[in-house]
Amino acid sequence: MSEVASPDPWALLRPATPARVGLGRSGSSLPTAELLALRAAHLQAREAVLADFDAHAIVADLAARGVPAVLAQTMAADRAEYLLQPDRGRQLTASSRSDLAALQQEPPWDVVLIISDGLSPEAAIHHGAEVATALLAGLPGNILAAPVVVAPRGRVGLVSDVGSAAGARLAVILLGERPGLSAIDGLSAYLEYDPRPGRTDADRNCISNIRPAGGLAPVEAGRRLAELVTASLERRLSGTGLKVELGGGPQSLGRSSIGT
Repeated sequence: MSEVASPDPWALLRPATPARVGLGRSGSSLPTAELLALRAAHLQAREAVLADFDAHAIVADLAARGVPAVLAQTMAADRAEYLLQPDRGRQLTASSRSDLAALQQEPPWDVVLIISDGLSPEAAIHHGAEVATALLAGLPGNILAAPVVVAPRGRVGLVSDVGSAAGARLAVILLGERPGLSAIDGLSAYLEYDPRPGRTDADRNCISNIRPAGGLAPVEAGRRLAELVTASLERRLSGTGLKVELGGGPQSLGRSSIGT
């Protein structure tokens, strides 16, 4: 007599999420195939954090798209220092701060965009220039954008230091997210109005999980960021005080609306 096959109760859920659900078991552990896949994903995530980041290639990619860019350096001299001393990734070197200060102009820049590898160089390499291009293309023509700043080994707080050094009203940083077990190429964007040292996450807005497969498409992320930047400049705030329904597209603003 043949055994009756039981329906898999997880079959409908697996296509809906990249998370590991309903993996089954072998005795008191996972099936061998699932256990090996989990270990492989963990190894990929660790390797992704330590991957190389070619900042010059990002600058060249932006130039090919017609977007001017400059290089800057954080206080983190290498990957080991960056991982062991997070605060070093939040600060520019004195030389880079001086270089960005030389970019200041009148009227001031409305926005400066930063691209950094963060904890996932792959995310910044593959998606950074695409998001940046879509963001800048989506801004109203009367918003003044500084050259993009490409800074290896940056943390979220770098947005404050770069924005302040460039004298911009608003700063946005595109940063590689910490790799997980289902995605190693996620990019996040953090926006800060009136950037200056001492700002916290409460003063910032974030759009996360920017990646083509299973996340927010880079071009769509750039479009939404353009809306958020426009709204932030108009209302002269960011963070918990800024509530925006994204999706309607940025509106053209007069200089008086953007602020002084």
